[in-house]
Amino acid sequence: MLEIIYQDEYLIAINKPHGLLVHQSSIARDATEFALQMLRDQVGRHVSPVHRLDRKTSGILLFAFDKESEIAMHQQFMNSETGKKYLAILRGFTPDIMDIDYPLAKENGTMQDAFTSFRTLQKAEINVAFGKHPTSRYSLVEATPKTGRMHQLRRHFSHILHPIIGDRTHGCNKQNKLFLEQWNMTTMLLHASELSFIHPKTSQSIHLKANLHTEFIRVMDFMKMKPVAQFLS
Repeated sequence: MLEIIYQDEYLIAINKPHGLLVHQSSIARDATEFALQMLRDQVGRHVSPVHRLDRKTSGILLFAFDKESEIAMHQQFMNSETGKKYLAILRGFTPDIMDIDYPLAKENGTMQDAFTSFRTLQKAEINVAFGKHPTSRYSLVEATPKTGRMHQLRRHFSHILHPIIGDRTHGCNKQNKLFLEQWNMTTMLLHASELSFIHPKTSQSIHLKANLHTEFIRVMDFMKMKPVAQFLS
């Protein structure tokens, strides 16, 4: 059963687990379960996703029950009128606060402005040698993307040389191998933790939060990080 964190007559939001595709995709033919179909079966109604999360990203995923709400929410996401926050564990010690203003290319090569702000919540150093270093260092960050480009956070964190742990495409293969061999961890440590938007029917301000999933918490535990709630407003 999917964890439903919000539901009304027009919209429904779930806390998507790591590894679950939003819908069927030709690039992931191995998948047999999809959030879209699972939610339709669970609530017994037609639903349509109004935005996307990568397969390995967990967290808030919003759907609409009717076409009018779907179109209105699509427009909010396209116009960057929603507020989004993510939690991620990155390689290395990150700056306390940082803005990343770095354009990203679309698939056709066209460049798009892309802007991300983040703050460091915690840092961890564990006694596991990595390369020439006697220990391994990591940072838990809260990221706020101001634009919504494809793989924006993954590409931005890779650009500043602090890739997300578990990111196969834009991350550090050596770190990913370390986490697989040392802790049997294959999850990408990126979680869509908060979403704010204006309700398309009632015009009310909606603010949703999604708790971390078990695997993310397990990694925080062996890194001896404190619960995230202590650092969030």
